[in-house]
Order: sequence, then C-alpha cells, then structure tokens
Amino acid sequence: QVQLVESGGGLVQPGGSLRLSCAASGSGFSINTMAWYRQAPGKQRELVAAITSGGITNYMDSVKGRFTISRDNAKNTVYLQMSSLKPEDTAVYYCKVDVKYISGSIYYPPWGQGTQVTVSS
Repeated sequence: QVQLVESGGGLVQPGGSLRLSCAASGSGFSINTMAWYRQAPGKQRELVAAITSGGITNYMDSVKGRFTISRDNAKNTVYLQMSSLKPEDTAVYYCKVDVKYISGSIYYPPWGQGTQVTVSS
C-alpha cells in the first residue's frame, strides 16, 4: 500500500522560507498528479498547488508568486518551496497523489500525517 510522508515544516518568521517534501513509498506504480493541500485551525482543507506528470502546475491565488511546486519522479517525491511566508500561511500541510499501477488501476493513497507550518514573529 502506498503511503505518503510529509516533512519540512516548522516555525518561521514572516517573510521567511521553508521547503516541504512528500515522499510516496512503495513500488510498481507511477504517479499522475501530485498536490499540496493545507488546513488551518477551524477551516476546511484547501488545495494549495498541484503538478501533473507532465509538469503543468497550478496554484491558489494567494500563493502565486510565492510558492513553487516541483517533483522528482525518480524519488516519487513532491516539493513545495514557500517564500515570503505570511501568518495566514500557518496550517498543517498535506500532500495528495493519484497512483497508477502497472495493471492500469488508479489508487488514491490515504492522507499522511501532514507537516505543521507556523508563520509567526
């Protein structure tokens, strides 16, 4: 079963930077779209950024120009480079992927534990 493990969160001052990583464990599959979501206290989980297998990206409006999503297919890993961080970026960040097995079946691994990002002075 494919598992997702996020890392790289922490406490950072406004204007600072962080790089998040999410690795998908397992073998015998390829990954289509990889995405980052976040959930702030008392709010719904929201899509932050996504990247297709072909490298096409999209971002939520509030992070455009500040965040960059990228992926390393050899490592089954997706990254989120976050710059010019703001207090409103504070949230638990999760990754989500859709996996295609050799058989052709599609699988959506369960959410990982997430990684906490706190932006505060």
